[in-house]
Amino acid sequence: MPSPEFVDAVLAIVARIPEGRVMTYGDVGIAIGSEAPRAVGRVMALYGHAAPWWRVVPASGLPPQGHARLALPHYLAEGTPLRRADDEDYRIALSSARLPYTHEIYAEVAL
Repeated sequence: MPSPEFVDAVLAIVARIPEGRVMTYGDVGIAIGSEAPRAVGRVMALYGHAAPWWRVVPASGLPPQGHARLALPHYLAEGTPLRRADDEDYRIALSSARLPYTHEIYAEVAL
């Protein structure tokens, strides 16, 4: 199990991701000074239900596993850039939706 401090750090970063933007699990890890994207994914799976979970995605640009249909309305409402075939077959356009490493979320981490 991730430590309570790790959980709090992950959820604090996720809460700060702006609407219409995303971070990968690895990006969230980097923002908290960790190289543990799987641990970030575990935190999101166990504790992320009250956070904007749809803003944390795999590096593939796919929506969170098993949640494509639930995430799509959030992406559309927030104007998140998508590459889309239909409601079940889409990816986030990471080239434009991914939060850049120059964003203030990363300010406390030496990149």
